[in-house]
Amino acid sequence: MKKIAFLLLLLVSFASIQAQVMNPAKWQTKIEKKSDTEFIITWDGIVEDDWHMYSQYTAEGGPLPTEFVYNNIDGNYELIGDAKESETKTVYNDIFEVDETYFVGPVKLVQEIKLINPDTPNIQVEMEYQVCKDVCISQSNLFVYDLKTLVSKEVKNFEEASIDQAETKDVVKSEKLADENIKIAPKTEDRSVWGIFIWSFLGGFAALLTPCVFPMIPMTVSFFTKQSKTKAKGIRNAITYGLSIIVIYVVLGLIVTKIFGADALNALSTNVWFNVIFFGILIVFAASFLGAFEIMLPNSWANKVDRQADRGGLIGIFFMALALAIVSFSCTGPIVGTLLVEAAAKGGTAPLIGMLGFSLALALPFMLFAMFPGWLNSMPRSGGWMNTVKVSLGFLELALAFKFLSNADLVLQKHWLEREVFLAIWIAVFGAWAIYLFGKIQLPHDSKIERISVGRLFMALLVSTFTIYMIPGLWGAPLKLISGFPPPMTYSESPYGVGGKGGNGSTADFSSLPEGAKLGAHDLIAFTDYQQGLEYAKSVNKPILLDFTGFACVNCRKMEDYVWSDPSILTMLKNDVVLISLYVDDKKELPENEQYISETTGKKIKTIGNKWSDFQIEKYHANAQPYYVILDAEENRLAEPIGYTPDAEEYKMWLESGLKK
Repeated sequence: MKKIAFLLLLLVSFASIQAQVMNPAKWQTKIEKKSDTEFIITWDGIVEDDWHMYSQYTAEGGPLPTEFVYNNIDGNYELIGDAKESETKTVYNDIFEVDETYFVGPVKLVQEIKLINPDTPNIQVEMEYQVCKDVCISQSNLFVYDLKTLVSKEVKNFEEASIDQAETKDVVKSEKLADENIKIAPKTEDRSVWGIFIWSFLGGFAALLTPCVFPMIPMTVSFFTKQSKTKAKGIRNAITYGLSIIVIYVVLGLIVTKIFGADALNALSTNVWFNVIFFGILIVFAASFLGAFEIMLPNSWANKVDRQADRGGLIGIFFMALALAIVSFSCTGPIVGTLLVEAAAKGGTAPLIGMLGFSLALALPFMLFAMFPGWLNSMPRSGGWMNTVKVSLGFLELALAFKFLSNADLVLQKHWLEREVFLAIWIAVFGAWAIYLFGKIQLPHDSKIERISVGRLFMALLVSTFTIYMIPGLWGAPLKLISGFPPPMTYSESPYGVGGKGGNGSTADFSSLPEGAKLGAHDLIAFTDYQQGLEYAKSVNKPILLDFTGFACVNCRKMEDYVWSDPSILTMLKNDVVLISLYVDDKKELPENEQYISETTGKKIKTIGNKWSDFQIEKYHANAQPYYVILDAEENRLAEPIGYTPDAEEYKMWLESGLKK
């Protein structure tokens, strides 16, 4: 009985250990013959709920894209285009400051292949991908397709496939993503549909306060209330007028989406030339708002629409709304153009949603003042303040323009607009805006002011504060308030990141680092080789914090940014442990004599990342990152390993419990 109990306990323990080796994506694959020389390979994957598997076309600098590696060293076949994908979704990742694209629902990938050598016996392809939830898992699956029998199988052991991966030099990758397809998008508070709507609504409100639109409110409302025989009819006409404004701008968003296509807009926004062209357009918009010239539609358009507005009735009211859109174009055009560009970065129906938000803000005052005409008496009078609003929008357009130029530079990696230069430009722009609001600069359409209002003073102080806030960013301050707008801290003039040799604002000296160590997050000394770190820990008689991480691991970065930054935790990491960070997605190839077949998984271990991933599975029966282990210098565990732990207090308690032992 004791033996049976012992066996049951052993089985339960083994099952609990193996459960840590996660495999959230399950695959079925097949090969079909299209013609004598053409074949179609299909992969159907089911990804568990709440896990994300990333597209072939997700942005560089973020999570790892799905990738196919073909063992085609003899050139026996060629790929026909890229692998086609099922539905994907693109959202902004504020940790990596890029857009990430992942699959929605079941994953389907289809690749067409054309034979060059008709005697080719089989096709062997390795699929590499990453899936993430609270942790990230990098996977590699090997598939073999028999071209004679059309039998396909997923090979669990690399030796069974008779593939010498170390000799595969002429690798054909299905991912042929050009540099211009790198998705680096300007950040908003929320890249969701609601985020686009809210920002567009605020843009419509800003347009409402410009000299082209604001004076039209009392004139238009008075027209409806005086011309209508009853108050109810006047309200009805004003509501029709407001709804017509909404229809006009929503139709504009619909046209933009229809012409370019929902997906094309997103792809367009990642293009170098797109960003350069819109940099130029926004500079023109900014110059117009600052008073250099007026951007106007042809007068003949306004005259024709005015004649139609005289017809009366619902059609006449609609043409009155169209006349407002045309006449006010010099003020609303730059805002609408900017919003459409921003919406293009989101893709999908974002231009439609953006125009709904913009037009709603523009239309509501006309409807509300018609319902409550007494409110007109409380409206501020038209005056020079409206030009101040317009000029302020010009400064904002000017600042935003350089974000698009920065996007293009990041894609090309030319280092023309590095972080320090970008911040210097923004400091100059917002500084000039503050000086303007204080009344020290006058622009062409400004009226002379003898004193500034309290509202303008408060705005000047706010812009001045923001300008001063950005200045420390020149020396490495993270500037979290504008995270995503400037280039990342690693894209700077300093060879090791902003702030000097250590990066991240540090001036640490690399010459004092132990052999094999480097400065990581928060200038922590970290070893990236287990043996080197272990030997150093023995020499200094300190315990080890083993950090299984990844360059493309989102939650690894969150842990570093929001948990390791806690002063009490950071002190322990700097003084009480030897940090060994093992990157499981490091693509650098191992020397050929160090490559091997894993005894645990049967897979070919050919890169540094493969080595540390296999080490994690073999030693700790886990394959997810982040994953933390506390060891003494003799490699004994001092606490149970943990994964993603966003609660800093909980992580601190875990760290302290290990160190006490």
